[in-house]
Amino acid sequence: MSDEFSTVCVLGLGYIGLPTASVLATQGFQVIGVDVAPHIVETVNAGAIHIEEPGLQTVVCAAIQSGKLRAALQPESADVFIIAVPTPLTSEKKADMRFVIQAGESIVPHLRRGTLVILESTSPPGICRDLIMPILERSGLNVGEDVHLAYCPERVLPGRILTEFITND
Repeated sequence: MSDEFSTVCVLGLGYIGLPTASVLATQGFQVIGVDVAPHIVETVNAGAIHIEEPGLQTVVCAAIQSGKLRAALQPESADVFIIAVPTPLTSEKKADMRFVIQAGESIVPHLRRGTLVILESTSPPGICRDLIMPILERSGLNVGEDVHLAYCPERVLPGRILTEFITND
């Protein structure tokens, strides 16, 4: 675990966000998982899951019991923010980026020098530069100098998410 990055805020507790948050918590990071749905936050805080994924219940329960994972409706200050929200297709077959925009806007008040923001949501090329960077710079911090921004889409198969999350390069 890096001394620089000890707290992680994962935005979106779906098929990618919840396994990500849980695995990071079991590896010693202090993790807050954020979702806009109160029933998801309550379920996760109870050590349960709202999605079907082999092995996930055990990891979530262990992460919650360790005190390293908790869920909330709003983001809090962290060293790393991982945006793992849905990007459904519009009727025009384009990525609907409104959840990514909302997630980016929600973390602006919590950014500070050295913060790392990772967009994990499946997004079109250039979205970090053209959409996320201007949102983050509303904080008064410069992306690339004060705040770090990366794009790292998770590529996993349902039913094997935990295995692939841990073993894929």
